[in-house]
Amino acid sequence: MATVDTTADTVSDINTGFGSKGYRGFVLGSLLLVYIFNFIDRSIINILTEPIKQSFQVEDWQMGLLGGPAFAILYTMLGIPIARLAERFHRVWIIAISVFVWSLMTALCGVAVSFMVLFLFRVGVSVGEAGCTPPAQSLIADYFAPSSRATAVSIYALGVPLGGMFAAVFAGFIVGNLDGPSLAAMFEAWGWNWALGLADWQNVEGWRVAFILVGIPGILLAFIVKMTIKEPPRGYSDPPELQQLERASMGEAFKVLSKKTTFWHIVAGATVASFVGYGVAQFTTSFLVRTHGLDLQTAAVLFGVIIGLMAALGVFMSGFLADKMAKRYPTALSWMPALGMGLSVPLYAVGFLAPTVWLALPPLMAAAALHYFYLGPMYAIVGGVVDSRMRATSVAITLFIVNLLGYGLGPPLIGFLSTALKGMFLAGNDLGLTLEACKVTTELSAEAAAACANANSEGLRWSIIAFCSLYAWAAIHYLLAGKTLLRDLTIKSS
Repeated sequence: MATVDTTADTVSDINTGFGSKGYRGFVLGSLLLVYIFNFIDRSIINILTEPIKQSFQVEDWQMGLLGGPAFAILYTMLGIPIARLAERFHRVWIIAISVFVWSLMTALCGVAVSFMVLFLFRVGVSVGEAGCTPPAQSLIADYFAPSSRATAVSIYALGVPLGGMFAAVFAGFIVGNLDGPSLAAMFEAWGWNWALGLADWQNVEGWRVAFILVGIPGILLAFIVKMTIKEPPRGYSDPPELQQLERASMGEAFKVLSKKTTFWHIVAGATVASFVGYGVAQFTTSFLVRTHGLDLQTAAVLFGVIIGLMAALGVFMSGFLADKMAKRYPTALSWMPALGMGLSVPLYAVGFLAPTVWLALPPLMAAAALHYFYLGPMYAIVGGVVDSRMRATSVAITLFIVNLLGYGLGPPLIGFLSTALKGMFLAGNDLGLTLEACKVTTELSAEAAAACANANSEGLRWSIIAFCSLYAWAAIHYLLAGKTLLRDLTIKSS
């Protein structure tokens, strides 16, 4: 059972944070692992878009609903209530229960018998994941001193690109190599008769296997988290005068945040960035398959490993550089993300317009690293404009807005735009093709099939480029946040 240890060996002064340096590193690494699993289970749908779409015979707009609202609505609605619980109760327990729930729901996605059942299981994933980040951010703030929090939260935020990367690698590999028949052969060779009786493996599709194999390890992780992470004294790394304050009500939290102009600009910028990022991520693997003719496994590896690693580099460097530059450039948390997102716009356009995948990769890699400069500073700022009594609530309010509008609207709207542009490209030819006609490719002539494939590819290409241009809008909000950043921070970095 995890308990608060207040012995001399465990507790450090507020200039360094709670616990020994090694234990703080262990806790941060454990929370990063939780966040990686969070994003693996959340983003695996992006890699499996094409096989699920073919399995259930649906369009991009329906996959957008599955990738966006199915997850975002309850995820955002439950975030604030769970954050309020995290302000009062054992945060490690909340995280452990959440990991268990979302991992179980992810595994169940693999047995969905219809598109609607899969939709409902995705809703279940969102219910579990709602209890991850607010209590985790609150724990990090108690374990790490203000002078190192930007680096700590940036390391935690690595879970976003790393989770997406691992989801791409594992899902791509499983779909390409571990379908039902191959698993049945493995079980038979190992003598696992009990496993052979669980399902008709000969008819199990690879995307179902991916959900099951990705979900199961998270259940084990839930128990490990509960048994190894200590609950620190709340507000331990804050100055004494802030530690003595009474718990804040929800109304008080909103009252404080309403006066923080910086907070609202950061939330607005992060919402736009999330809207673009989640929407584009939902269909990037599909873009590589449709436009450059890659198989799913190769497309997933290129998207997950190459582009994902660059995104991870951007997330880490943003917080690390901001901490290093804070004394000389006090508003670095604001202008660095703005610069990164602004520069990413032309790079994304060049990458998605490139004629070959190898010409596309360099600008896409650079753009991914630059646009993710916003993520670490976002967490550092929204947690820094309030004291420890309302830190989890501040993060939850941020995630409520960012995910409801960004995650909830990004994937379905880019899906709708892709479908609409596909229809426009089809209408521009003389073959009289429609969206419905393109679904039955076996009954089309070679010319008609090629026209359908081209419309499918170009519709998605231009919808992605249109979305990426909105990073410039997000950059403006981060620049505006810099005008009030120093005034609004509760604890200054030192």
